[in-house]
Amino acid sequence: MTAPTGFPGGDAVTAAAVGGRSRGGRPRLGFGLRGPRRPRHVLAVEQLAAVGLPVGDDGVVIGVDNAGRPAVLGVNRPTPLDVVLIGGIWTAQVIALRTAATGARVAVETARPQLWTPLAQAAGGGQPCVTVYDVGRVPPQGASVGSPVLVVRDAGVRPPRGRVAAAPWQSVLTLLPYLGPTAPRLLEGASLVGVQRVSPDEARLVGRLMRLPERDVEALPGLGDQFALWCTRQHRQFVMTRPTEAESGLLGGPRRVD
Repeated sequence: MTAPTGFPGGDAVTAAAVGGRSRGGRPRLGFGLRGPRRPRHVLAVEQLAAVGLPVGDDGVVIGVDNAGRPAVLGVNRPTPLDVVLIGGIWTAQVIALRTAATGARVAVETARPQLWTPLAQAAGGGQPCVTVYDVGRVPPQGASVGSPVLVVRDAGVRPPRGRVAAAPWQSVLTLLPYLGPTAPRLLEGASLVGVQRVSPDEARLVGRLMRLPERDVEALPGLGDQFALWCTRQHRQFVMTRPTEAESGLLGGPRRVD
């Protein structure tokens, strides 16, 4: 038996070389060379309950919850995700940086390119993973499972309807500095809403639209700069975003107002 031509050794490689030899000198066809003999890694049934793996959700870590556990935003997904963040540009930029770090592309639609261009230049180590566009100028991104995309819309309190919508493997995050006339429409159509510190009147409006309990509504006007309430109409979680040293060097410390 010989190896196919083109492999190193050509037809000089025999079955004995591939399979090794048994103790009696006979070829051990298909079983490979003998390795070191070690005890098997075996657990008794009663020991299985002690085995655990720290496996959490898949996505972008945007902070920690009140128990110190990672809070994960599933940005890269096969279903459309529309996110509205009522807050500051600092939080949106942290999410954009961390999304780019997962290998996704980030397209930023903004009326404030001077605030996003330094981030785009610093992200990706010279690779064009973050691209900045004028409002209304975002082209089709061609998102796919191998090249997911996050579109960040920083177009003011009245963002126009976007040319690029949420789609499979393409999530959209719309940043609102505060609630404006278009906020009810955007919140009603959102898959997920993040709320940083807002005024008492804004907190009551968000509470009504998102069906928040009164204790959460009362907490919103007093949130610190690094906190946000992330919610749907069924679930909610306060999250604290802690910047890394690199993020602090590029973006500065947490802040609600720019």
